[in-house]
Amino acid sequence: MTVVDRPATTPASSGGSAGPRLRGNLRQYGMIAALVVIVVLFEILTDGILLKPLNVTNLIMQNGYVLVLAIGMMLVIINREIDLSVGSVAAFVGAVTGVAIVNWGLPWPLVVVGALVTGGLIGAFQGFWIAYARIPAFIVTLGGMLLFRGLSMVVLQGQSIAPFPSGFRQLGSGFVPEFGAGDLHLVTILLGLAGAAVIVWNDWRSRARRREYGLAVPALQWFVLKAVAIVAVIVAFAWVLAVYQGLPIVGLVVIVLTAAYSFVTTSTVVGRHIYAVGGNERAAALSGIATKKTKFWVFVNMGVLAALAGLMFAARLNAATPKAGTNFELDAIAAAFIGGASASGGVGSVVGAIVGGLVMGVMNNGMSLLGLGVDWQQAIKGGVLMLAVAFDVYNKNKSK
Repeated sequence: MTVVDRPATTPASSGGSAGPRLRGNLRQYGMIAALVVIVVLFEILTDGILLKPLNVTNLIMQNGYVLVLAIGMMLVIINREIDLSVGSVAAFVGAVTGVAIVNWGLPWPLVVVGALVTGGLIGAFQGFWIAYARIPAFIVTLGGMLLFRGLSMVVLQGQSIAPFPSGFRQLGSGFVPEFGAGDLHLVTILLGLAGAAVIVWNDWRSRARRREYGLAVPALQWFVLKAVAIVAVIVAFAWVLAVYQGLPIVGLVVIVLTAAYSFVTTSTVVGRHIYAVGGNERAAALSGIATKKTKFWVFVNMGVLAALAGLMFAARLNAATPKAGTNFELDAIAAAFIGGASASGGVGSVVGAIVGGLVMGVMNNGMSLLGLGVDWQQAIKGGVLMLAVAFDVYNKNKSK
């Protein structure tokens, strides 16, 4: 018997196919390139204010809750659903938290745990009607948006409640503690180096697995170039933060969530089920996937993350207010679509959601520094969202 060798090493190491592979990764890396361009543009237009340590810190704190919501919303959209209630859920959880901590005097760590459980129960309530009763998510979450917005006003009786204890406020405006003295926040630098090392190591493992299965991988020089760029950007970002007061706790929460959810979506059975249900629910059911259960837990997860976003916002504001969470759902949905999610489901990534959220955050911050009014800011953000959706449709039609 004659054995024919697989030509696995040729595509894996060939540099001639780099162009097609790069075009194939346009969807994945296009928004990262766009984010870099937007940052450079506003850095020039604002005469260097955008990337000053104080402004970068404010940028992280102001957009942390949106990034948390964007992670959950990306999973919902990948599952071919939508959640319009996250802003109202965040406001309701913040209201209940304010009453429990300020008015009732309960210990804030206990209240935080209870708030996250409350968010999960809200997600379970909505997920039941969507997954098992088969009511469209748009209708269920629209009702949830109105319900929990009204309950927020009832709980707070139309008034704001403040102030919160200093320990709770750290969740929204605190910084990672430093050990030792000095002008440079060394813990932030070490965290940046560790994060860069983990990302490069994961990329190397992914490359090795693809080669093991005989799949094409980018040439080694492209991998090295990408690794150097990742390390340079992360270390520079960490240095900018370390010059001021270090990494905000909000930023640490976002980083931990991004790493955890990226692992779940790319390396676990649960993640594969989410993509499978969003891509083709009937085929997923025929394959033995519990599609209803998957949808249900996606909304439970969204409820927990909405609760966390509400806690972060209340902590930063140092008050529970009935107007909290306004338009949060729109920002989260926009971040997911700009970050590469597809309206038809089954497409998207957690990192893409973070990139999309950063695009929106940098644009908001940059336009505010330039003195543009809210009217122009909304119009420009709407145009960017439409371009992102048009790009998705173009890619989809081109692949047919």
